[in-house]
Amino acid sequence: MIQMIIAGFLLLAQPATLQDSLTITEHGQIIAQINRAELAMPFPVGSMIDHRKYQQLIHHLEQKVNQAPINAGLDDQGRIIPEKNGRKLSKMGFKDQFNRYFFGHGPVRIEIPLVETYPKVDSELLAHIRVQKIGQYVTFFNAGNESRSHNILLAAQAIDNHVVFPNEVFSFNQVVGQRTTQKGYRTARIIVRGEYSEGVGGGICQVSSTLYNAADRAGLSIVQRYSHSKRVAYVPPGRDATVSWYGPDFRFQNTYNQPILIRAKKYGGSIAFSIYSSDVINFNPRKIPEASKHQPDETRADNSDRSTFTNHYFHIKEGIPYQTESEMPFKK
Repeated sequence: MIQMIIAGFLLLAQPATLQDSLTITEHGQIIAQINRAELAMPFPVGSMIDHRKYQQLIHHLEQKVNQAPINAGLDDQGRIIPEKNGRKLSKMGFKDQFNRYFFGHGPVRIEIPLVETYPKVDSELLAHIRVQKIGQYVTFFNAGNESRSHNILLAAQAIDNHVVFPNEVFSFNQVVGQRTTQKGYRTARIIVRGEYSEGVGGGICQVSSTLYNAADRAGLSIVQRYSHSKRVAYVPPGRDATVSWYGPDFRFQNTYNQPILIRAKKYGGSIAFSIYSSDVINFNPRKIPEASKHQPDETRADNSDRSTFTNHYFHIKEGIPYQTESEMPFKK
């Protein structure tokens, strides 16, 4: 039945003069075409809309026309890249036109109604919050490990230019997304239950650990952090933050009254996070140890580690980590 319904949403496959049809256009181009009978409940014949089929039509149209807005950002030279507005289907506007067609007679042709959507971050806001650096942290790795270096770059690019608004919680997993080969992540060395293995996304935990230290140095509230079960060399002891798509996340909250801007940059064999805000922010930085500038031993192999571990679960309360209960096993 579903295949029959989808087949009814004819995309440029039928002439616009089909008897009793609804033809939906965007800028004059046909994007869908369907007949009354295909959207009517079987009993009483033709007198009621089948709302399940109608929702399938709405979903189909949204996939065709919806475009998410794009936030303003900064390029590598610090110049502002202007925001772009998006668009989405006006469900109320379409419903009104659809009802007139469905309960009327004969074929109807309508231009799909759209509404403009706006980004959360525009150029004016970005210019306001890129002024003062409130936190920064740098860690180092072997750039010759191509898979690991590539994964670090992908994750850094996903976070770069992200803005966290007051009281908003940043989630590493939510912002970076699932690390898969379809997204370009490569296989590299990982740690599973304290032992080295191979897995997709090696190096990701160096990104999350570097961001954790930058956020902590900026005085942000660390909501959730997991520490590796095996010592990692790219940050000082106890300064790591492991992440896993099906397990631990790294999260922090912006407790300041100004938005913050995260900049991420990979420089050869280093990854750096800088956190900015406006010049009126009243922030309380924390003093934390620097990472060693020596290349960590564990990143010198042909493949490198990604964090998939048995982990200790940590919260941060008033800037002081405390361990809860026993080790918790997670797998990516």
